[in-house]
Amino acid sequence: MTPAVVPQGFGIAPMSAGQIANVLALEQQVLACPQLAIKTHHVLHAGLYSRTIVLPADVILTGALIKIATLLLITGDVLVSRGDVSTRVTGHAVLPASAGRKQAFMTYQDTTVTMVFPTNATTVEQAEAEFTDDTDMLFSRRDPDLNTTVITGE
Repeated sequence: MTPAVVPQGFGIAPMSAGQIANVLALEQQVLACPQLAIKTHHVLHAGLYSRTIVLPADVILTGALIKIATLLLITGDVLVSRGDVSTRVTGHAVLPASAGRKQAFMTYQDTTVTMVFPTNATTVEQAEAEFTDDTDMLFSRRDPDLNTTVITGE
């Protein structure tokens, strides 16, 4: 059975400095726990960059501070932080996500998260530097063997 797109009725707005600080505090707690090796699938095609990760069930992940607007595609069952509130996303959702956000995710089931944005980047490293200044925190920078990259040149 193919999952339907579930209208979520929300996007992800920019976060305040205090909201970002809350995610940073959670991140310090998460970093003290054993870390999973998360694979990243990158695609640069037709002026778009996408990066996809699959999070297993029962995982807490904090993301990098995102400095540009993107689309966030989620398939699974996950609690998504959105500033002072968290919203559960089930099924498949396409969310407009603003610049100036640092999110936390808590999965209930295996969940796929894809971020997409327009770019002129020709390498993954350029695209990553375009969306965050926290490139050293990205899974894709920790272990290059966990990356799959498709660059079409189109």
